[in-house]
Amino acid sequence: MDLRKLKTLIDLVSESNISELEITEAEGKVRIVKAGATPAGVAQPQMMMVAAPSAPAAATAPAAAPVAAAAAPAAAEVTGHVVKSPMVGTFYRASSPGAKPLADVGQQVKEGEPVCIIEAMKIMNEIEADKSGTITKVLVENGAAVEFGQPLFIIE
Repeated sequence: MDLRKLKTLIDLVSESNISELEITEAEGKVRIVKAGATPAGVAQPQMMMVAAPSAPAAATAPAAAPVAAAAAPAAAEVTGHVVKSPMVGTFYRASSPGAKPLADVGQQVKEGEPVCIIEAMKIMNEIEADKSGTITKVLVENGAAVEFGQPLFIIE
């Protein structure tokens, strides 16, 4: 995606009432999220952008650095495979309130098996284990907001 198109998308999000925009094209994927949106949906002018590796590195370097810096301390103190959030949203351990969690500490999971749900823009997205093993730690509280790339589970 060229920089002119990216600038146009950022301006569109900035001037509208939407708080998040995700575009997928052959060249890659771009997600633009307004930072600091209030609960009433009124957005602040600050913005955060997360782009796929195929996007220009110059456009992603400033936004990617804080995410990588925040994830680094957590990764340093844990061992095992980390299942990370593929999107921004609300983390749920079960498919409905009061239901049994999809994955719990000590539970064996297989690659491709759902381990949690992330709600993004009123859509419930099942997140699958990307490795087989045993869940040794759940790193996010039920109902908590999660960021792109945030560690969710540890599998050994």
